[in-house]
Amino acid sequence: MKFGAIIIGDEILSGKRQDRHMAKVIETLGERGLQLVWCHYLGDDPDLITATLRRTFATDDIVFSFGGIGATPDDRTRLCAARAAGVGLALHPEAEAEIRGRFGADTTPRRLAMGEFPVGSAIVPNPYNRIPGFSLDRHYFLPGFPEMAWPMMAWVLDTRHSDLFKPGSVAESSIIVRGAGESQLIDLMNECQARFPRAKVFSLPRMEPDDRHIELGVRGDPGEVVSAVASLKQGVSALGFNWAEYRNAE
Repeated sequence: MKFGAIIIGDEILSGKRQDRHMAKVIETLGERGLQLVWCHYLGDDPDLITATLRRTFATDDIVFSFGGIGATPDDRTRLCAARAAGVGLALHPEAEAEIRGRFGADTTPRRLAMGEFPVGSAIVPNPYNRIPGFSLDRHYFLPGFPEMAWPMMAWVLDTRHSDLFKPGSVAESSIIVRGAGESQLIDLMNECQARFPRAKVFSLPRMEPDDRHIELGVRGDPGEVVSAVASLKQGVSALGFNWAEYRNAE
């Protein structure tokens, strides 16, 4: 299964806030031997959110969505998810219990509205303040606040998808190549990719005036990574360029 992320909020696209979710998603998945395959950033546009979810619901991907599940007018993710799934919104009984447990006598209809989820949803517990997220069709809808969302994501993975964990299944190794342009390494990269299909070859140029180099490497199956990076080293030397191990190059 592929893992994807959707990060929602005008504040991200306007630059008022910097996204921190994608890096944490990569880290959290990586700790479990999993990888993020795609990520979408969306503003608070209900038509766009609905269309995106309608498309991702049609896949088998496991998706984490961050933001837009609060009670303010710009929090539209709950309604968009319901529309994309073709169902209505209803107050989830477990969510209601959590919200009432959090606010007690101060529970209001507006606060209970945060527990209105698409029909057929399950709750995702929120250890921070008991206002839950929800899941629907392998999609997990979490708050935009990192202190809430990140423990909730970890809980989802550890309780619902631990069968997918593959610790140590992904390795990465790279070298620093100096004096070469990317175009001079393309044939070598293509050859390496063809020989080692379970490892992805990558090239990351650094163009700063005082430090121009290319990080050339492979990521994927640990067994193939070792052989693939050795092939790259040999090929770079044969082309007449100098290389150094990435960890010693900075």
